[in-house]
Amino acid sequence: MKGESRPVNSVSNFKLSPSALGLFLDCPRCFWLEKNRKLKRPRGIFPSLPGGMDRVIKTYFDGYRQDGGLPPEVQGKVLGRLFQDLARLNRWRDWKTTDLAYTDAALQVTLSGALDDCLIDGERYIPLDYKTHGYGAKPESIAFYQHQLDCYCLMLEASGFPTTGLAYLVYYYPLTVGPNGQVAFAVVPLRVTTDLTRAKDLVARAVTCLRGPLPAPGAECEHCQWQGAYQQQVR
Repeated sequence: MKGESRPVNSVSNFKLSPSALGLFLDCPRCFWLEKNRKLKRPRGIFPSLPGGMDRVIKTYFDGYRQDGGLPPEVQGKVLGRLFQDLARLNRWRDWKTTDLAYTDAALQVTLSGALDDCLIDGERYIPLDYKTHGYGAKPESIAFYQHQLDCYCLMLEASGFPTTGLAYLVYYYPLTVGPNGQVAFAVVPLRVTTDLTRAKDLVARAVTCLRGPLPAPGAECEHCQWQGAYQQQVR
């Protein structure tokens, strides 16, 4: 593509999210093309079950929030209590309305995103994220979501909500199906240590990528490999 090797908006203010940074970690080239050329990876059919689970889990936690308690399956397994300001939390939960953000004026970038839930331990805030999977957490699960939890803590801190350096992933995965189709889920909270400096560094590296030339195709990126194979075929 003519002119493809240079960014269009090299001096613009960038708006990033934890999911966009996940794309950067997966493939800088795909990230660059999405942000600088608006060329997004092709998407398949998105399953509706995880979204449905997310909604009912939030409603379930909100029922305990009103009473100042915690669901019994996580009681004693996480620190603190549920964040009580449901109106604010509902804003945080929607990426369109969230005011949870970190801005670096020198880099001209803003990081914002939607947060599932939040705990309070004393005067400190702990992000909590629900994950619905077909299986339990694997050894690499925390590493996969580390940047997301780092970013949540960074956004909370920058918005005036001091954090503890911790976050939780709460894994839900199916175990059995009982009478009348009742599905039993295992619920496993995972405690994760977070790092604000690591999050800031990731944001800075992502901006440097966007303001630089188009990165080389990712060696492990299926999208880059498909594009390369396609170009070879049509030559």
